[in-house]
Amino acid sequence: MNAESATGWVYSPEFLEHKPDSPHPECPDRLIAIINELQATGILAQLQPIEFGEATREEILRVHSSAYLEILDGSGGRYLDPETYAATDSPHIAKLAAGGVLAAARAVWNGRLANAFCAVRPPGHHAMPDRAMGFCLLNNIAIAAAGILADFPGARVLILDWDVHHGNGTQAMFYESPDVLYASVHQYPFYPGSGAAIETGRGRGKGFTVNFPLRAGAGDHEFLVAIDEILETHAAAFAPNLVLVSAGFDAHEDDPLANLRVSTEGFVQATRRVCAFADRTCGGKIVSVLEGGYHLTALAQSGAAHISELMSWARKRGESADSQQS
Repeated sequence: MNAESATGWVYSPEFLEHKPDSPHPECPDRLIAIINELQATGILAQLQPIEFGEATREEILRVHSSAYLEILDGSGGRYLDPETYAATDSPHIAKLAAGGVLAAARAVWNGRLANAFCAVRPPGHHAMPDRAMGFCLLNNIAIAAAGILADFPGARVLILDWDVHHGNGTQAMFYESPDVLYASVHQYPFYPGSGAAIETGRGRGKGFTVNFPLRAGAGDHEFLVAIDEILETHAAAFAPNLVLVSAGFDAHEDDPLANLRVSTEGFVQATRRVCAFADRTCGGKIVSVLEGGYHLTALAQSGAAHISELMSWARKRGESADSQQS
């Protein structure tokens, strides 16, 4: 398979070294469960590894403040808020995760890969411009989006966030930007307390934030209706050049930290819809980034099913390109 029709893969064993000093839901076992599932199903061997390093200071400062970066650099071995820890090497690991997502975005944007999945931690979408929050140290997906906008003036980036918790950090970073459409489907009212439907952006960014709050107990039907509305109405009008997915799997019916009832098949159907949309609008360019998901079996199975769908669409695009050339 040509790299151009392959699904890229961002992962480093260093991500496992971001460790709490006591039991914590955001732990290395999350990635270990995903890796084991991908190995058992044969998926891992079919993914195309992406080379990456730390996000640079310049890349991070596009969305985070310099004062916060100084705090992060000195944070190893302590908690930055009541639920967000930083182990000794966590500042480096957070920069590595952000650098991996940005490398994937650049590779997909440039056509070196069809799409990509980033198995990174710590997660990112709660990280605010000036502080850590909700298990997140750096906002991986926001750093990637800002990097693409800097590299390619005029780019339009869709960030679709289906983590069960609203991505308040990502929303805050692009709330006044017309170049990023931030769209979230999440449980509400729920942590972190943001994500009401009336939150739609400000200034030049008015209308470029879209929130679809779901009540506790909502399942596949409500989840997919929201995804369809985001894609077919808001994102279609926006016409993005790149789709970034904050892929949390904690809306799963088995997840212990939330109250939605999405099934593994529900995530498959959502992925299928996103891939079809991206195929029509931006050449299939999708980069998916791991956020939450705290039931290890549900996380592993949903993540593997999601990646399998990305691979299927990448192959279809490759086969279509080959048939057009022959």
